[in-house]
Amino acid sequence: MRFSTYITDGETFYGAITDAGAICLSPLFPEWPTLYDAVAANGLDTLSAAAQGRPVTHASFSYEMVLPNAPRILCVGVNFPDRNAEYKDGSAQPEYMSLFPRFASGFTGHGRPLIRPPENHTLDYEGEVAIVIGKEGRRIRAEDAYDHIAALTLCNEGTIRDWVRHAKFNVTQGKNWDRSGALGPWLVPFRNASQLDEARIITRVNGEVRQDDYLKRMMFPIREELAYISTFMTLMPGDIIVTGTPTGAGARFDPPRYLKPGDVVEIEVDGIGVLRNGVEDEQ
Repeated sequence: MRFSTYITDGETFYGAITDAGAICLSPLFPEWPTLYDAVAANGLDTLSAAAQGRPVTHASFSYEMVLPNAPRILCVGVNFPDRNAEYKDGSAQPEYMSLFPRFASGFTGHGRPLIRPPENHTLDYEGEVAIVIGKEGRRIRAEDAYDHIAALTLCNEGTIRDWVRHAKFNVTQGKNWDRSGALGPWLVPFRNASQLDEARIITRVNGEVRQDDYLKRMMFPIREELAYISTFMTLMPGDIIVTGTPTGAGARFDPPRYLKPGDVVEIEVDGIGVLRNGVEDEQ
């Protein structure tokens, strides 16, 4: 079962996504006005049950960022060994993971364009798996971390590269341009460890494979990410953790291969799906 936020005829709904279209569920649950509210209430199983046997209600729609009102999105940076080497600064594998915040306004939905701003054209892609927290936790043990995951989705953690270099200690301003990245297309409920432990992530630009790696090669596996992050902050249902991107981002080519209008970026993980976005200049 897959769940998404979508727009049709100017109205926003959430529901179950099938190959034939969307089964609208939001009117059935006024207590959960958004998909985020359903996740926060541990409601994905209830949504699954409600979708069983119901007909498709919308065959034509556009995807919204999957949880457009998510208040907390935290990203893990430089989390594959080859990615660390890409920086060519001679640094060893770090002892602690790099973290930075992103905000929902920086993301768009599947099938909609990433926006390249007029101020700077170094728009880059980063294919990643994102996890959505389903169970509150503080100081979570790594061996218990998967018990706190409600669902998985995909992220193109689009970045304006020049702007991550504007300051010494942060990358926030390069990571939060409006609609520079994408999250979606949908949430896939997390049922067993193999969904992450055996996951392969591939990023293509115009059909060319640019990133191709396995999550098991992460320097800081997802279990450790949740353990570390929950040490300093209580993880809450609906929180999104974007887990890290493999080598092959456009900035690391010589010369760099940044995104331009007309490009199409696809992030694919078996068992989750494909997140696809074009690129347009801001109008």
